[in-house]
Parts: sequence; structure tokens; C-alpha cells
Amino acid sequence: MSKRAVLEVIALDVEDAVAAQAGGADRLELVTDMAADGLTPPLAVLTGIRAAVDLSLRVMVRLADGFAAGAAKDVDRLVRAAGELREAGAEEFVLGFLDAQGSLDLTAVERVVAELDGCPWTFHRALDHAADRDAVRKQLDGLPGLDTYLTAGSADGVDAGLPTLLAEAARRTEPGYEQQLLVGGGLRLDHVPQLRAAGVNAFHIGGAARPDGWTGPVSERSVREWRRTLDGGRAA
Repeated sequence: MSKRAVLEVIALDVEDAVAAQAGGADRLELVTDMAADGLTPPLAVLTGIRAAVDLSLRVMVRLADGFAAGAAKDVDRLVRAAGELREAGAEEFVLGFLDAQGSLDLTAVERVVAELDGCPWTFHRALDHAADRDAVRKQLDGLPGLDTYLTAGSADGVDAGLPTLLAEAARRTEPGYEQQLLVGGGLRLDHVPQLRAAGVNAFHIGGAARPDGWTGPVSERSVREWRRTLDGGRAA
């Protein structure tokens, strides 16, 4: 409980990034098009945010809504996108692909990861839509750079997934469970005490940092409230 928790905030543009850093965020997830649950951002957004803040940036590698990588030509596009992001200065990434049956699309993941050449990356909430999340973890275990799982414990969000999150946090020394558990997806401040007590030390917020919804910017005040809560203070 004494270890400072990681607070990751979704940023769509430079204004979001600056507000998140001012509020006490530790890391940003860079995406575009939240109507599609977050796609790969334009290179200009990446370079603009890199120039504006000094936070760690995790950049989404995802070109279409849903969790399918698509046909071979679509995977080629994903690999090219990852390469272009790296050339533009990205050093950390977010990705995850499933097939039509909800199983891990290991071929697509491995191809993109090979392009990252050891860079750190998060397997995102595709995990919450997988037919067998334990199988996904075990298949991914050992892939270079994988250090984080972003998950709500359920496709329906943290309220529904809390028992799964607590169970997975308790398995943190087992193969496939040693990566950081980054909780996000319907996360609220009142979830934090129970998650922190279970040893969860990384939290991801998107809409919770935006009082005006996705049409409005990240609020420095909202991020600061999360920072204070994660650090053991009382929410305002």
C-alpha cells in the first residue's frame, strides 16, 4: 500500500496531455476516435504531445473498431503503423487482437510485437472480451516487452469484473500473471480502496477525467482528485 500507484490517463490531444500532467498523471495512453473505443492517433498528435509533456506515453496500435486484426493485408497495415509510430518517437505501445471465436490472434500480436523490437507494451481490454482470459495470458507469457494488462475484469466494466480483478491480483506471482494489472473500464473512485488493499497499483481513466464527456477536454481538477485518492487522501 505504500508504493505510489500509477495513474494513466487517456489523451486525445495536447490539451488533454498538459492537463493530465498538471493533475498528477504518471502516464498517458494516446488514442483517437473514442467512438470506436480508441484507435491509432495521427503522428502529428504523437509528436505534439511528446513536445508538450515529459510523461511516459503508450500509443494505441489499432486501426478499426473491435478486437479483430483482420486479414493478412490488415495485419500488414498494423505492422506499418507500429513502425511509423516508432520512427516518430513512440517508445511504449498498447495493442491486443482476438479472432472471431474470442481466442487470442497470436499471429497478429507476434507480428506487431516483432516490429516493436522489445519496446514495452500493454495488452488492452481485448482480454475482457476473450473466451478464456487465462488461456490468453498463458499464450502471451514470455512475449518481449509485455509488461501490463489493461482490464476491467469483465466486458461490462469494473462493477461486474471486480471479483475477477481481485482473484487475478492474488495470482501475481504465477506465470502469465506477473505483468502489472492496470485497472480501467468503468472505474470509479469508490473502487480504489478495495483494489489498493488487494495490491493493485495501476489505474487507467478516460471518461472519469472528463466532466463534460468525450466532447470535452481532460480536467486537471479531476485528475488531481484521482491522484489524491490513489495517494491515500480523501476524494473531494
